[in-house]
This record gives sequence, structure tokens and C-alpha cells, in this order.
Amino acid sequence: MNNSSNYIQFQDPNELRQAIRSGEFKATTSSQCPQYIQANMVILPKSVSNKFLEFCRSNPRACPLLEMLPAGSYKPTKLAKTDADIRTDLPKYRIFENGQLIKEVTDIQEYWNDEMVTFLLGCSFSFENALQQNGIRIKNIDEKKNVSMYKCSKIQCPGPLEHVTLIVSMRPIRNDQVELAKKITGESHFQKTHGEPLYCGYNYVEELGVNKDLNQVDFGDSVTVDQQTETPCFWYCGVTGIMAAIEISQMEKGFCITHSPGYMFVSDIKEDEDIL
Repeated sequence: MNNSSNYIQFQDPNELRQAIRSGEFKATTSSQCPQYIQANMVILPKSVSNKFLEFCRSNPRACPLLEMLPAGSYKPTKLAKTDADIRTDLPKYRIFENGQLIKEVTDIQEYWNDEMVTFLLGCSFSFENALQQNGIRIKNIDEKKNVSMYKCSKIQCPGPLEHVTLIVSMRPIRNDQVELAKKITGESHFQKTHGEPLYCGYNYVEELGVNKDLNQVDFGDSVTVDQQTETPCFWYCGVTGIMAAIEISQMEKGFCITHSPGYMFVSDIKEDEDIL
């Protein structure tokens, strides 16, 4: 959760990454650098990277692949135009061994080796500014919290892995703005950051298999939902990629590194810019 007394909103991605690298900034990246694309991150050994790549290709809405770095490379070339280092420029990372979380850290240089392959996946934080610019309030930003994320027990992801449950992020949207939110996030340039909601409404237990009590989040923070005036909208979430990486780690009895949910890589690419 953000600490409101110390909250700073950065506008420039390079300045934010430098602040993260120095330890000055440690909060969730939601609301940071409006208009710039943010990315989920998964790092796996080269020996299993093709299996994760196949998973991404099988689940393009949940895991839209923005950039895949060559083995051993820690400097993005498509998403960064200025100085960037995958090992230091995310506020928080998770280290897994044999599918089990062993540590959360703020720097992964000591875990790095030349066999590591990095995947950067689209993130819904990228369209929050567009929603705000159209008068749609983002509850987790208003409350200075991480976004709410849930496991969809009724939706298993297709592809090479058998036991990966879809993850969704949820934002309460004012009832009269739901269609506008769908239209904005459904625009073509937001397809690389999950696109329009998977579901909006209160039948989320039946439709998705999400926890009935939305205060019981699986990742992130809970936010207030006014059932009279707001509708919960659920978007595909790149934390699905973390779940896939964990399964691969468990199957291969190996090692993986991911971002901590809500603590993203902030790129130099604007939301409506092509990734070359």
C-alpha cells in the first residue's frame, strides 16, 4: 500500500526508475508516470523459457508479450529509450524456488546469471490515466492502495500448462460509466495492456469464480465498493504470468523471479505509441 504522507507522483519514467534504483521510491507503481506503459515481469532460465513463451502466445489477453530479452540481457531495448536495468528498476521482486516463494527483495543483482531470460508483459495500470482523463475515478488510486486482484477458480488458462488459474484485476466503476470504461480500454492501442474488461457486474462468483467477499483479495489491496452506485469491473491481469512461471518452477524443480504484484516496470513508451 502507498503511504499517503510520503506519496510522490512521478511524471518521467527515467526519473522514477532512478528513484527506485536508489531506494527512494518503494511503493506500488499504480498512478505513476501517467500515459506511459507499465509491464509485468517474469524471469526464467533459458532452458524453460520456450514453455513460458508458448503460454503467453496461448493467452494473449492475460499475458500480452511486449518484449522478450535475450538470455543474460537485463536492459530492455524496446520498452526503454533511456537508462533501464531489469535487476534494479522495479520496486519489489519475488524469488521462487520449486514453485515456493522464498523471498521478496528490492534488487535481484545477486540472483542474476547469464542464463536468465526476461519477459515483459502488458499491465492494466497503463490505461488508468486514460480512464481518469475521461472522468472515471480509479478507486485504488483515490485510496492510495494497490489494485485488487483475484483468482478466477472457474477459468483455467489454455496452453502447455495444466493448472494455471486466470488472475483478474478489479476496479469499481460508477454505474453510468461502465460502458465508457469498456469503450476506452477496448481501444486498439490498449489491446497490448489487456483491453476491455472480461466481466462487469455482481455475478462474478458464478461467472469467474472470484471470492464472493471482494475484501478477500488474493493479491494487492481491497478497496471500497458502493453496491448502490458502482459496478465491479474485472480485467485480465498479468499476474497470470506469475502463476505460469510458478508452475514451471515447480514442474522443473527450478528457479524464477517475478515482479511483486502491483510493483511494475515503468517503460519509456507512451500508451498510444507502437512498440518497435
